[in-house]
Amino acid sequence: MYSNVADYRAAARRYLPDFAWSYLEGGAEESITMRRNRAAYESIAFAPQVLVDVSNVSTHTTLAGGPAAWPAVVGPTGLNGLYCRGAEEALARAAHAVGLPFALSTASTSLLEDVRAATDGELWLQLYVQQDRRIAEDIMARARAARFSTLLLTVDTPVTGQRDHYARTGFTLPLRWTPRLLWDIATHPRWLAKVGVHGVPQLVNLARSARLGASIEAQAAALGRQMDTSLDWRDIAWLRRHWPGKIFIKGIQTAADAARAFQHEADGVVLSNHGGRQLDGALSPIDILAHTAAMAPRGAEILVDGGIRRGSDIAKAVALGAKGVLLGRAPLYGLAAAGEAGAQGVLALLHKEFDTCMRLLGCTSIASLGPDRLAAHGGALASLAALAAHRAGTMRAARAPQAAPLNVTST
Repeated sequence: MYSNVADYRAAARRYLPDFAWSYLEGGAEESITMRRNRAAYESIAFAPQVLVDVSNVSTHTTLAGGPAAWPAVVGPTGLNGLYCRGAEEALARAAHAVGLPFALSTASTSLLEDVRAATDGELWLQLYVQQDRRIAEDIMARARAARFSTLLLTVDTPVTGQRDHYARTGFTLPLRWTPRLLWDIATHPRWLAKVGVHGVPQLVNLARSARLGASIEAQAAALGRQMDTSLDWRDIAWLRRHWPGKIFIKGIQTAADAARAFQHEADGVVLSNHGGRQLDGALSPIDILAHTAAMAPRGAEILVDGGIRRGSDIAKAVALGAKGVLLGRAPLYGLAAAGEAGAQGVLALLHKEFDTCMRLLGCTSIASLGPDRLAAHGGALASLAALAAHRAGTMRAARAPQAAPLNVTST
């Protein structure tokens, strides 16, 4: 439908009112972190190997123990009903159509049961924890009943980051009907006809588990002001009591915290700065990826998000040690531009670009996509060397025959 993610982004910008676009695209404060996310990918150079037979290339992998057609997940994003009716159902179907898992946000505008009814594919749950932990426990119980497989505990939002664009566009929950907002909506008639006439989308999953009813003001308060700021590492044990599946800690921003997550027996981590929407001035996840991968225990999975706009970005993340990436804004551009078909179009483009990049790098499988396909430079040199040594050691360990048990006798 469009030639690249940037074209879908431009179409989404034309379609959405300013307040909805700013919610989708805006970062925290000066948007330094959000810009850094893109700049970090752009600064990484490839080192392709040529004269490699790439007539047969496989992009298949596993993520959280389940199959994935390529190393990506359609990540959790909130208030998607601002862009499209039935947004989460559409995103889940689009993800599953291209062989990827879909992660549903606590701040979703579709019930998790409705998302499950819309598709039989793999579903993950992203969890925020409120002061009343019975809300999170109820959401987890509902998700287990609906056959969600993996939990993403988000830990980078004890409070909401300073988002100046809310004040500039007049975005609040509930919406305050100012002349400026009314003009913004009136000058976007296509959005008004498809989305706006149905009213402000509700945080329906949170509302059901918190027994809040239809008050968007109460829902927003539960999501924001009532977050549990006492949450700490000991609470992973609490999660284990309520969630039998895989648990990933999302919002890790240092290699040291990744190590702590693995020490507390998390199955994986998501290196993430919340798409630049929380702490402005934070590092990009890709900046700490190689170091984190080099110290990760065997079998632990590392995912990254933030700033991924090309299939080549996914290749860079995998080469630096990620098991896969979470896609946030990119599929939302497609959703806003052209609904479910647009979201699927963005995902198909990224998959095609990733496949092309692998062939141009001389890689025939995910296993062959390693740090040797990147040109180390600057501060990345030591991390890449450590990662290469770690991967080589892991591969040797995997190939080594298992020692026979010792037959110990007394003498």
